[in-house]
Amino acid sequence: MKILIAASEAFPFCKTGGLGDVVGALAQVFSRAEGNEVVLFMPRYRNIGGGAFSLKAVGGSFLIPVGNSVETATMSHVQWGKVSVYFIENSKYFDRPGIYRANFGDYEDNDERFIFFSRAVLEGAKFIGFKPDVIHCHDWQTGLVSAYLKTLYRIDSFFSKTASVFTINNIAYQGMFPKETLLKAGFSWPDFTPDKLEFYGGLNYMKAGIMLSDLVTTVSPTYASEIQFRPEFGKGLEGVLRYRTADLFGILNGIDEEIWDPATDTFIERGYDVKSFLRGKAACKKALQHECALEESKDKILAGVVSRLDHQKGLDILFKALPEFMNKMQFVILGVGDPALTEAFAEMAKAHPRQIFFKAGFDEGFAHKIYAASDIFPMPSRFEPCGLSQMIAMRYGSLPVVTRTGGLKDTVNYTSEPKDSNGFAMDNAEETQLKSILGHAVSLFGWRENWNTMVRNAMKGDYSWTKSSQDYLKLFNIAYQKKQL
Repeated sequence: MKILIAASEAFPFCKTGGLGDVVGALAQVFSRAEGNEVVLFMPRYRNIGGGAFSLKAVGGSFLIPVGNSVETATMSHVQWGKVSVYFIENSKYFDRPGIYRANFGDYEDNDERFIFFSRAVLEGAKFIGFKPDVIHCHDWQTGLVSAYLKTLYRIDSFFSKTASVFTINNIAYQGMFPKETLLKAGFSWPDFTPDKLEFYGGLNYMKAGIMLSDLVTTVSPTYASEIQFRPEFGKGLEGVLRYRTADLFGILNGIDEEIWDPATDTFIERGYDVKSFLRGKAACKKALQHECALEESKDKILAGVVSRLDHQKGLDILFKALPEFMNKMQFVILGVGDPALTEAFAEMAKAHPRQIFFKAGFDEGFAHKIYAASDIFPMPSRFEPCGLSQMIAMRYGSLPVVTRTGGLKDTVNYTSEPKDSNGFAMDNAEETQLKSILGHAVSLFGWRENWNTMVRNAMKGDYSWTKSSQDYLKLFNIAYQKKQL
């Protein structure tokens, strides 16, 4: 099968969060299946190129209409394993310090930037002669790709048998723009209807992808239900999603088990597996406590956090709960995001240097150390489409403390029986519930036999992409077969 993946980011080329990890991983696992040919299209931002990847220019250029102007697109290419990666280039739209935003906020021309990219994906495929069986689009930045296939490119013979599958990684970001964007994108007013592109008087790129793709997926079964039937999760699109319910599927994300493997991880103090985690985690914990100037105690729970500092993640709730557990636990927090929360954690760490260590920003090696050293991994998210951190934590034997929402609910089991549990869970992201569950964790930590049973359960879980990738490929075949009728 010929698969074209369109996305605004993909690791290891660039990423701002989980989207980049997911796209990069899927591209690789799809390419390993026999008979698949995979190409990945993404914008070439300022910082892409150099390092381990030497990009080669694709000769020639092509033109993309945006509003009343015509913009020139060029492409560069790199072979990444079995995946052919093509970067859409245009200095006006992509030669900028940030991917989506600068310090002052989102770029004001994000509508034009991703109009240009979406049309360039289709024109770029024609330019290199890659006729896809399916185009797999991710999030609002590529929602217009599916819309173009059903409208302007509907009579283009090159794509006559091409199916589209649209994946919602996080519905909170929808790409909403004024109705004038419709004309910039080259659509006509007959397309500006509730069953196509119109959304409360404007144009919503996420809705376009949902309504005009052949099939729609999201990143966990629970999240697929939440976004259809609970307005606080659907963010205004729940009616649209219920309309497409027969074509909407929840497929759980996985993690790269080669990158995230405590047995072979070169970042951590000592490698370990499910049979040797007692000594391995103890060595990692002691090393991190020393590095962070925390009290070197094996009897206190070490709570690790690697997260975006955002309202979604519920870390403001954790911040409020911290004082009650200052003498019972230690905290190592690595995060970037909300300035107020960043300052609050920094001040608390400064006031309590033997109990709390906080590092602003992101540090890949330090993140690995936190996963390996920590006993628990708090994730009190208000919503979480899938979540990767809880799966990484469990693979490293750090028990996640989560809210029963989205993919957290689908991956973390917590019952009154440790033998049936692989973490801790609460029903709602609330301070009182978090304090209660942390208190229970402190009590259970003294019962090492039960605690270690839960750690083994967590480490034995299958968090690979194997089953998920098979589910995606089945859907791609269904979408492709429907297109041939």
